[in-house]
Amino acid sequence: MAKWLENAIFYEIYPQSFNDTNGDGIGDFQGIIEKLDYIKETGFNAIWMNPCFDSPFGDAGYDVRDYKKAAARYGTNDDLKRLFDECHKRGMHILLDLVPGHTSVEHEWFKKSMLPESNEYTDRYIWTSNIWEQPEGLNCIRGISDRDGSAAVNFFSSQPALNYGYAEPKYAYQQKPTDPGPMATRAAIKDVMKFWLDMGCDGFRVDMAGSLVKCDPEYKETIKLWQDITGYLKSEYPEAAMVSEWGEPQYSLQGGFDMDFLLHFGPEGYNSMFRSAEPFFSKRGKGTPAIFAEQYNGYHEKATTGGGLICIPSGNHDMDRLARGRDEDELKCCFAFLLTMPGAPFVYYGDEIGLRYVEGLVSVEGGYNRTGSRSPMQWDSTANDGFSTADKSQLYIKQDDAPDRPTVEKQMLDDKSLYNEVKKLIKVRNDNPALHNLSAFEFVSSDGYPLVYKRSSDNQTVYVFINPSDKAVTVNADYAKGGKAIYTLGENGSVGADTVTVPASGAIFVEV
Repeated sequence: MAKWLENAIFYEIYPQSFNDTNGDGIGDFQGIIEKLDYIKETGFNAIWMNPCFDSPFGDAGYDVRDYKKAAARYGTNDDLKRLFDECHKRGMHILLDLVPGHTSVEHEWFKKSMLPESNEYTDRYIWTSNIWEQPEGLNCIRGISDRDGSAAVNFFSSQPALNYGYAEPKYAYQQKPTDPGPMATRAAIKDVMKFWLDMGCDGFRVDMAGSLVKCDPEYKETIKLWQDITGYLKSEYPEAAMVSEWGEPQYSLQGGFDMDFLLHFGPEGYNSMFRSAEPFFSKRGKGTPAIFAEQYNGYHEKATTGGGLICIPSGNHDMDRLARGRDEDELKCCFAFLLTMPGAPFVYYGDEIGLRYVEGLVSVEGGYNRTGSRSPMQWDSTANDGFSTADKSQLYIKQDDAPDRPTVEKQMLDDKSLYNEVKKLIKVRNDNPALHNLSAFEFVSSDGYPLVYKRSSDNQTVYVFINPSDKAVTVNADYAKGGKAIYTLGENGSVGADTVTVPASGAIFVEV
C-alpha cells in the first residue's frame, strides 16, 4: 500500500459542479486549482476527481471517448498536469476516475470494432456471433453497423462493454480472459494508467471494478485480472493508489486494491446507517447500528489481514445527498462517526457545508434521480453563489435557491457551523494517533444508542461514543474509567467515574 494512504483524508470533486472560471456555467480544472487552498485548509490532503476525459457526456463523463485526452470543457492535458503539480506543491495527492468496463459508442476503438472486416479492435468489445443473438445476462445494441452481431452494453445503451472475457465461456462469442482479445483490452487499460501516472496523477478510483470479467459470480477471474493489473502498477509505480468501486472488500482487496468503498448498492449495512427508512443517524432514534457492525467486522478483519483500507464515504455523485432529510445536528453526528472510523475518510464536495439535494430537477447528462446530488457548489454571496459568472440559466445544473441555503462563506463565519465542526473533527483525527487510518478498531456496543467503539494505537486508546437520537444517554463504561474527553459534540456530555453521558444528537471521544 502506498505510504501516503496511511493518513489520507479524501475530498471528492465532481468537476462539472465545483468551480467555473471561464463563465460557461461548467466547472473546470482552473476552478479546482483556485480552491486547493480551501480544500487543504479544511483538512483534506487527497482528492478523488470524477471523470474528466473527452466524452460526449451521455453519462456525465463515464462514457469515455478518448482515455488520453482531457475533456475540453475542463481544459487541456496541460491544464490537468498543472492541477497535478499544484496538488503536489501543497503536499496533496489526486486520484483520477478510471472507467475500464466500457467506453462511449463514439470511442475510436468501438468505431473500428463495428467494421465487418477483422481488425485489431474486432475483439476489443463483446459482440455476439450474429445480430439475432443477445449477450447472456447483458443488454445490447444491434443493427448499428454492417458487422453481424449484437454489442453488449454495461450501463446505458451508449456504453458498450469492453471485452475482458468470460469466467466460463459457454457460447461461441464468449472468450476466455486469457484469449488474445481480452488480453489486448487489459494491455490497453494498463497503457492508459501508465499515461496518466507518468503525467503525475497519484492513482485511480476504478469505476465498476467488479464487473469486468463476465459471468463470474465468485469473482475468481476478476480477482486474477486485477491482481495482474495492480501487480504491474505496484512494480512500476509503488506509490500509486488503487481504490475500487466494488462495495465488497473481501473480493476487491484480494484483487490488489488498496481500498474499497462501502456503498449504497452493496450489502445493507451502509444504508442502515444513513439511507434507509429508519437510519441510525436520525434524531428519531429508531435505527440500529447492529446490521452495519456485523458486516463491518468481517470486512475490517479481511482489510487488516490483507493490508488494505475500507472507506465509508459521506456520499458520492450516485447517492442522495447526506443532508437530504437531515438537520445540521444530525449531520454533525454523521461526521463524528465518518471521521473517527478506520480507513481513509471520503467526503463528497459540499457535504462539509450540508449542501442539499435539489429536488425536482430534470435529468442532466444521464443523472436522472442522481441529478439533485450534483448541483453546483455554493461558495459565497456573489452571483450563482460564487460558482460561475454565467447567466443562471446556463449553469450545468440548477443550484439550490432556498433563502437559507448554506455557503462556504456563511459557514466559515459561524463558529458553530457544520463546516467548522468538520474542520475540528479532522484536526482531532490528525492529532490523535488512535484515530488514524490504520489504527486498531473494535466495537464495544453496537446494539442501540449510543454506538461505542474503541480505537487504539501503540501509545493511545480512544473510545468513541455516538448518539444521533434526540435524547441524552448515560451508559456504564468501566472501560473508560479515569479517561478524559478530548472532543464533545452537543451540550451536557460528561465522563463520570464509571459512566459516560452522551448528549442528544451528540458524541464524546474519551482518551484513557
